[in-house]
Amino acid sequence: MSYESKRPKASAIRTGKLFLDALDGHIGERAPFWFMRQAGRYLPEYRELRGKKGGFLAMATDPDAACEITMQPVRRFGMDAAIIFSDILVVPQALGQKLEFVQNEGPKLEPVRSGSEIAALSFTDFEKNLAPVFEAIKKTSAALKTEGFSNTALIGFAGAPWTVAAYMVEGEGSRDFLYAKKMALGDSKNFAALIELLVESTASYLIRQAGAGAEALQIFDSWAGILDDASFQQWVVKPTRAIVGMVREVYPHIPIIGFPRCAGSNYFSYAQNTGVTAIGLDQSVPTQWAAKTLQPLMPVQGNLDPAALLVGGDAMAMAAERILADLTRGGFVFNLGHGVHKDTPPEHVAALCDILRNWRAS
Repeated sequence: MSYESKRPKASAIRTGKLFLDALDGHIGERAPFWFMRQAGRYLPEYRELRGKKGGFLAMATDPDAACEITMQPVRRFGMDAAIIFSDILVVPQALGQKLEFVQNEGPKLEPVRSGSEIAALSFTDFEKNLAPVFEAIKKTSAALKTEGFSNTALIGFAGAPWTVAAYMVEGEGSRDFLYAKKMALGDSKNFAALIELLVESTASYLIRQAGAGAEALQIFDSWAGILDDASFQQWVVKPTRAIVGMVREVYPHIPIIGFPRCAGSNYFSYAQNTGVTAIGLDQSVPTQWAAKTLQPLMPVQGNLDPAALLVGGDAMAMAAERILADLTRGGFVFNLGHGVHKDTPPEHVAALCDILRNWRAS
């Protein structure tokens, strides 16, 4: 079968939500869009609220604040999807690992590097600790309807087991996550136990988000690209497939987007073997390759370089239009290759949204 014959045919909107239709492989009147970290430090209203609330975790654990932050970019720019304001590290925190966010440094955790430390993690207060996230999703779902954004879909998310485990073992962000890789290679029994715990907890977390009103889910594997091929299959593909399977048992039809950032040629294996609905692309993925190799398998999402959005102007417009030209012939959601940079002028985001709303294939 040729690539041409595999492309979905252009069709009318089925759900009333362009984003959800695109994840179902349908081509609408335009490409839907949202941006990773679209709610964040580049927005003055976010900075104002953060100043009042006193920090990231205080906002993420306050359902009213999390709802407000999730809605801020939607009110300003009218994206086709909102993603709930939270963080991937709320899962290890809910399991009992100490977590704090240090200003200008990022997350700090008490490292988990032994069997006894893994065994100390517990589901005892897991749902209680994550209840603010579920309440924020309920509030945001209601706000989208009452504020006139009923065509805007709501995304829930979680970190993938490998990426979350890397932070748990390392205790903080890292360029190479050497402690995590050493444990994965040299103490694979305990590392596998940690991954198994994260598969179960992440699946439970995503299922509860869907039950609270999330209409799609995204699994962030931000550090997938630092693994060799064999480790990628073991610690990225297999756990993700297990999570997708567990979610599908409860919500068979909810779209799940996988984002194995910087996975390179392993993007194809990930798309083939994890069971995700769609795949998110970082900015290093050639869009013409993605159109020929990945889009026949599933819809794709991405992948404007956040630096192009930061710079704005012609460089941003040309990069966005190139992506649109290459990927709008199949199921496609426009996004960035990573999150919005904190120094991005909001005016650049508004300009990009205008481009995306008005662009049509020639």
